[in-house]
Amino acid sequence: MNEFVYLPENLDEALEIRASTGAVPIAGGTDLMVRYRRGSGIPPQFDFPVMLIGKIDALRYIEVSADNIRIGSATTLTEIFRNEDVPQILKLAVGEMASPAIRNVAAIGGNIGNASPAGDTLPPLYILDAKIVLKNLNGEREVPIEDFITGPGQTILRSDEIIYEVTIPIGNFDKIYYRKIGTRKALALSKVSFSAAMNYRGDVIDDMRFAFGAVAPVVIRSREIEGEFKNITFDELKNRAGEIAQKYSPLINPIDDQRSTAEYRRKVSLRLLKFFIQNVI
Repeated sequence: MNEFVYLPENLDEALEIRASTGAVPIAGGTDLMVRYRRGSGIPPQFDFPVMLIGKIDALRYIEVSADNIRIGSATTLTEIFRNEDVPQILKLAVGEMASPAIRNVAAIGGNIGNASPAGDTLPPLYILDAKIVLKNLNGEREVPIEDFITGPGQTILRSDEIIYEVTIPIGNFDKIYYRKIGTRKALALSKVSFSAAMNYRGDVIDDMRFAFGAVAPVVIRSREIEGEFKNITFDELKNRAGEIAQKYSPLINPIDDQRSTAEYRRKVSLRLLKFFIQNVI
């Protein structure tokens, strides 16, 4: 293992260690352990100090207030999936992630902090207007998730900060949709993921949100495009499905990799968008 592995007993100690050493916080470690593994049965070797925070109670909770839901960064995916207060669209994504054994360990803070374009929780969190609370010894700051993640594996997290919690505004959607395309039905990384949510009055759309994962350096969500199609009827929306897809097309900038091709990702993401518009609503 590392020469420097820190085991803080509480949040204050974790913040002290982070400030003085810059040790990377690890809650579940399900991504980092794989990235730095050296072989079967051999402990991973990190070339930087790490700090294990998965057992700190002050980072592991789900709390509901009048305005929002607060999820501690070390809360596991299983705990999120089983909680009745967590928005259903996030639970749909969590339910398709990895295996039950991995979900018992993996934490939401890690899925966010890794900032992978294919991170499964990210499109639903973008849809939900989630904010990320960052904490250091001097206090905390709250930033929208789309401002927190700046590129593949890149965030605005400072060297003395940890991801403290995720906040999600209270609210319900009349219609939600989540679809993940992988190399197989389970235990697969995303080739493409798509999240959608909608509110309506009668047959008039009040609010419509779309988010795409694994098709660009960061999750795609365009409030500008969404705003153009509010206050129209379902029939008009269906008739304009092709137009909506054309507006999103320039934003979709996928890559070729070992899981899929850019061409496949582009076609599938736009087909999922049109499928939702034409068939789900």
